[in-house]
Amino acid sequence: MTTPTPGRKTRDPDLDGFLALLTAQRSPRTVDAYRRDLTALAAYLGKPVGGATLEELERYVAQLRANGLSNSTIARRTASARSFFRHQQLLGARGDNPAAAVALPRRTKPLPKTLSPGEAERLIQAAVGTQPRSLRDHALVELLYGAGLRVSEAVGLERAGIDLDDRLVRVIGKGGKERVVPIGRHAAEALRRYLSRGRPFLDSRHRPELFLNARGGPLTRAGAFLILRKLAEKAGLEPQRVHPHLLRHSFATHLLEGGADLRSVQEMLGHADLSTTELYTQVTDRRRRELYYRAHPHARKRSTGEQVVDEGHARKERA
Repeated sequence: MTTPTPGRKTRDPDLDGFLALLTAQRSPRTVDAYRRDLTALAAYLGKPVGGATLEELERYVAQLRANGLSNSTIARRTASARSFFRHQQLLGARGDNPAAAVALPRRTKPLPKTLSPGEAERLIQAAVGTQPRSLRDHALVELLYGAGLRVSEAVGLERAGIDLDDRLVRVIGKGGKERVVPIGRHAAEALRRYLSRGRPFLDSRHRPELFLNARGGPLTRAGAFLILRKLAEKAGLEPQRVHPHLLRHSFATHLLEGGADLRSVQEMLGHADLSTTELYTQVTDRRRRELYYRAHPHARKRSTGEQVVDEGHARKERA
């Protein structure tokens, strides 16, 4: 039996039609993910995806497990198949959805990793400078941390999307949904400096994007990742640990730790589902417990000597 080999091109008209419809509805990255998942399934089957049976799909999932793929990857690939067969049902090309009956491994949601407030401040301070690129980097870090933007939202932001007078950012998020996020005084000042003393020196191509690279083109996701890694190294943080989404996680966690309500944080992050935002409350609960155990005298673990003395005292009291 063949093993899944993503990347092989398909000439399946049903699959091509499904992907064409997705192109009009979803982002290019999402469409590419569906294409990879369904192309891998077609390569495993050795035939068009639309002809798959429940038994074949179950064997496919078993093979993915045997290949060592993570539960989340297996669940995502199965979800792609479900979406495809649901589309086939709507077209009347198929009466059932075999992928809907496939048993999925349990998906465990890991708690978001964050920077401490002190680490976030060190990262921001590492970006401070007077050169155009330093001003850009400072504004970028302040915006990622101060507004909790996704990296795609930050690099896709246009100059017109910033309102420095009211300290607001107008963001186009997932699914083309727009939201308005407030920004703090530090972020507004960093943006004002970048716009007046940094961006004009980078804007050789008269681009509408807010963040520009050294050649005057729009800053890319990869460019933003590289900037943060360099700043992390300068700040004495582990470079591989620091990435744009870590700042988004830190933004949400620090807001909740500061007393912000969950619904407001959900709106600022642009989460469609409140349960996604609720993950951050688990982080803050854990931090509160750790702080309590470190700080409260009656919560600290006793030393062995203290335990012996206390137990002896207790025996005397009972006698």
